[in-house]
Amino acid sequence: MVQFFVYGLSLTNLTSVGVTVAMYIVAMHDMSEQARYSVGLRMSMLEDEKMKMQALFEQTAAALANAIDAKDQYTRGHSSRVAEYSVEIAKRAGKTEEECKEIYFAALLHDVGKIGVRNSIINKAGRLTNEEFEEIRKHPEIGRRILSSISQSPYLSIGANYHHERYDGRGYPEGLKGDDIPEIARIIAVADSYDAMTSKRSYRDPVPQEKVREELLKGMGTQFDPQFAKIMLQLIDQNTEYKMKDGQ
Repeated sequence: MVQFFVYGLSLTNLTSVGVTVAMYIVAMHDMSEQARYSVGLRMSMLEDEKMKMQALFEQTAAALANAIDAKDQYTRGHSSRVAEYSVEIAKRAGKTEEECKEIYFAALLHDVGKIGVRNSIINKAGRLTNEEFEEIRKHPEIGRRILSSISQSPYLSIGANYHHERYDGRGYPEGLKGDDIPEIARIIAVADSYDAMTSKRSYRDPVPQEKVREELLKGMGTQFDPQFAKIMLQLIDQNTEYKMKDGQ
């Protein structure tokens, strides 16, 4: 525009303007390409960092679960089995992939509070006294305190704190009832009870599947959320598919 008003219209002026505009367009395109490359590189680095953090979290959770199970000679593998059962219940209840992932890790660490319970009580051969049982009952609260420091994953402490609540309100530590109990804990409660019944204990052998089924059926609406207990019954009835066996 300056060329036109000052020097008039000429081929030289038009050429100068054209070259200037072309150089500007090329420069802007080059800057845009550089910006896109920088953004892409940064996104790739962030994604790699996210994957590394996720892998570290999963490895730490697995190591902690192994440490919990190592305290009890009768429940080796309990945490991982409860996590697997919980995820299967969640899937059949229509939960999303992200929800299932949260349920898996909450179930994997649901017993973390047992770290704060004396080994002599956890590994006692025979039934617990009332005083010993009261100490065992503290493990949900201990687990909540341990996991509440992981503020970005609040579902972990929720699973630990509430997995011994009962649907009829007679559980612990808070005596919550029905849907007041967090859903993630209601799922874990069913899976936890199933594995407890089908695992060997110091005072008994594994309970046969038929008896386990009866106990789950009897506990629907009292100990267990009816929806999730019903799904667990379906898993038992489809034993050949899910590979759940007596004394697993």
